[in-house]
Amino acid sequence: MLSTTSAKLTLLAASLGFALVILDVTVVNVALESIQAALGTSVTGLQWIVNAYTLVFASLLLTAGALGDRYGAKHIFVTGCALFTAASVACGMAGGMGTLIAGRMAQGLGAALCVPTSLALLTASFPDAAARARAVSVWAGVGGLALAAGPVVGGVIVDRCGWPGIFLLNLPLGLAAIWLILRHAPASAKTPERGLDLAGQALAVLALGGLTFSFVESGALGWTHPLVLSGFACMLVAGALFLLVEAKGADPMLPLALFRAPAVSATCLVGLLTNFAYYGLMFVLSLFFQSAKGYTPLQAGLAFLPMTALVSIANLVSGRLAARYGPRLPMVAGQALAASGYLALSGIDGGTGYGRIMLPLLAAGVGVALTVPAMTAAVFAGAQRQRAGITSGVLNAARQTGGVIGVGVFGSLVAGGAAQLLAGMQVALILAGVALGIGAVVSFSGIRLRPVA
Repeated sequence: MLSTTSAKLTLLAASLGFALVILDVTVVNVALESIQAALGTSVTGLQWIVNAYTLVFASLLLTAGALGDRYGAKHIFVTGCALFTAASVACGMAGGMGTLIAGRMAQGLGAALCVPTSLALLTASFPDAAARARAVSVWAGVGGLALAAGPVVGGVIVDRCGWPGIFLLNLPLGLAAIWLILRHAPASAKTPERGLDLAGQALAVLALGGLTFSFVESGALGWTHPLVLSGFACMLVAGALFLLVEAKGADPMLPLALFRAPAVSATCLVGLLTNFAYYGLMFVLSLFFQSAKGYTPLQAGLAFLPMTALVSIANLVSGRLAARYGPRLPMVAGQALAASGYLALSGIDGGTGYGRIMLPLLAAGVGVALTVPAMTAAVFAGAQRQRAGITSGVLNAARQTGGVIGVGVFGSLVAGGAAQLLAGMQVALILAGVALGIGAVVSFSGIRLRPVA
C-alpha cells in the first residue's frame, strides 16, 4: 500500500507536470514581441509559435490517454515529462524559427502524454474516493493558478532574462517532477489489449492541421490563395473520413455515442467557444499592449492581472453555484459576463487609458473562471460513469482545439502589421463576444437544470 507521504509527493509531481503544461499555453504570449525582434519573424510566425504547441497537444490528447492505459500511466508520464523538458531546452536554445517551432511541437507531444496520465496516477495513488476527489481538486487548482500566472511569470522572466528564460525555467521543474514520480508513484496497471486508433489519430491530425494552416496563413496569403483553400479542403476530407472511421471502428479514440447526451455535446461546444475567445484574444491583446501601447513584457504581463487574478475565487464560486443550482446557471452567467467584457473592449485603441481597459478585462476573466468548473461538472454529470475518463479527455481536446482556432482566426486579422493591428483587434473582440453569446445560449438550452452535487 502506498504511504501517505508518497501519495502526497505523487500529487505534487502530477500537479507540477500539469502546471508546466498549462503554463506553456499562456506564458509565451508576453514574449512574442521579444521573439519577433530576436528572430525577425512576422505575426504569422508568431501564430505558429503558439499554435504548434497547442495543435499537437489537442490532436494527441485522446491517444495519449490510451497509451497510458496500454503501457502504464507512470511510464508514459515520465516519458512525456522528459520529452517536454528536453523540448523546452531546445526551444530556449533555438536560434531560428524552424528550430523553435519544432521544439514547440515536441513540447505539445510531451504535454499530451503528461495530462491524462497525471490524472491516472492520482487515481492509483488515492484509492479512497473522498481523498481522490480532494487530490483532483488540488491538481485542477494548481493548473488554474498556472494559467492565471502565465502572463505575469512570462513578463517577469522576459524582462529579467530574455525570452529563452520562459523555456529554460521548465528544466529544473520538469526534472523534479520526473524524480518524484520515479521515486514515489505506484506502479501503474497495464492493459496490453487496449487498442490504438491509429487511423483515427492520423485523420484527426490532418483535419485539425489543415484547419490551423489555413487560418494562420490566410493573414499573409489571403483567403483565396490555393494553399489556404487546400488546407480547408484537407480539413473537410480528413474530418469526414475521421467521422466515418470513428463510427465504424471497434475501439475508436472518439466514441461518437458520447455526443448523444445533450449535456456532453453542449459542454464540448461551450468549451471550444470559450477557449476560442480566451486564447485568441490573449494572443492579440499581448501584441496590442506591447506594439500599440508600448508596454514592456513585464508591464504587458501585469496588464493581464484583472483577467487572471480572481480565477481561484471565481472557480470556488462557480463550484458552489453548480452544487446548489446545477451547472447551467454559472455557465450562462459566466459566458454572458465574459462576452460583455470583450464587447466593452471593442472600442479601445492605442490612446485608451488602462483604467478604461481594466474593468472589461476583469469581467472577461471572472466570466471565464465561472464557466470552466461548471463546464467540467456538467460534462461529468452528463457522461456515463464508465466513460468519465474519455469524456473528460474529449472536453479537454475540444477546449485546446478552440484555442488553436482562436489564435489562428484572430491572428490572421492582425497579420498585416501595425496598420492592421487595431482594426483587426476590434473585429476579434466582437467575434469573441459573439462566440461567448452563442455559448451562453447553448448552455441555457443544452445543460440540465438539476444540481450536480
